[in-house]
Amino acid sequence: MRQRELTFQFISEPSDVNFGGKVHGGAVMKWIDQAAYGCACDWAGGYCVTVYVGGIRFLAPVQIGHLVKVEAKLIHTGKSSMHIAVNVRSRGLEEEHWNLTTHCIIVFAALDGEGRPRTVPTWLPVTEVDRRLGSYAQRLMELRGRIEEEMKPYIDEASPA
Repeated sequence: MRQRELTFQFISEPSDVNFGGKVHGGAVMKWIDQAAYGCACDWAGGYCVTVYVGGIRFLAPVQIGHLVKVEAKLIHTGKSSMHIAVNVRSRGLEEEHWNLTTHCIIVFAALDGEGRPRTVPTWLPVTEVDRRLGSYAQRLMELRGRIEEEMKPYIDEASPA
């Protein structure tokens, strides 16, 4: 049975620290990619690659030594693509309330053994929350298209010489 949700839970470690004494944003991004990758591969039944990470929003820092929960949920499927919503939450070990620290949408494509896109199972929303999340993913696709058009003339110019 394919799962559309995956949750990682662990304690942030001193090796994750940044210069400000909190968890480094790059560590959080790695956790997001790992959880979303696992979610996408489970849904697709095989290998997937990251296509897009959009609108990553760092809402609050993750403290070193806090319990961290990375929640990945499939919210939209295309022919070979999957949109995964990821929330990162943290809390102190003696606390009960989880704080939302980071949110983003990450898009994966399923690939076959030759590296070509392959079809993924279609996911259809069932609940009102699922329908809202699916609409959210579709609105973000439209925004990404406009952003990509805006970026085209500057991609080469932004490359280091």
